[in-house]
Amino acid sequence: MKDSPHYHGHRGRLRQRFLDSRGEALQGYELLEMLLFYSIPRKDTKPLAKALLKRFGSVAGVLDATYEELCQVDGIGPATAVHIKLIKRLIEEYKRSSIQSGHRLSSPEAVIEYLKVKMAGLKDEQFRVLYLDNQNRLIKESIIQEGTPTEAVVYPRRVIEEALRVKATGMILVHNHPSGSLEPSQSDRLLTEKLKLLAEALGLRLVDHFIVTPQGYTSFHHKGLL
Repeated sequence: MKDSPHYHGHRGRLRQRFLDSRGEALQGYELLEMLLFYSIPRKDTKPLAKALLKRFGSVAGVLDATYEELCQVDGIGPATAVHIKLIKRLIEEYKRSSIQSGHRLSSPEAVIEYLKVKMAGLKDEQFRVLYLDNQNRLIKESIIQEGTPTEAVVYPRRVIEEALRVKATGMILVHNHPSGSLEPSQSDRLLTEKLKLLAEALGLRLVDHFIVTPQGYTSFHHKGLL
């Protein structure tokens, strides 16, 4: 009778540590190692978890990596790459459910946490709008524009037309800065002012404009720019 591979006992111990501490006692590479158990059942996944961290810099970097980038790592096949991307999508869905359509936005913090997961790791700028009813319930979330690493050209008319189409009474603007800067650019300020004037002329509320990065966020409202 063949002996079981050495990593079988290790997997059991790691699972027990996870259960005993609800995962709090595990380091990032150990969480990745456990994640890989389920798509790579017959291989020691610790070296692969460490290779992923070395390649992408952090757990967030691993989850933000594209399918193609993951497949370039030796030992990561299509099934494992899909599994990792599925986890990222589940996190997004978990955050989205806190501000889901038809429910009042629970808090600015809940909105920011969702948007950071969705947008902070993007390599290009993206501009989104959350359209709200008069009770601050989410009607629709729209990607208005996707751009380059340094800008996304936004047409105010498109933002307003969509608000009228979905019968919104309020809007939250949000875009990311791939550079990591939390400071609004001059074009950010001008766009916000133009949209504010257009919205007010039509009886729409511009609730806030957020800039999100992996490091944090900026609120135009809190900075006195709205």
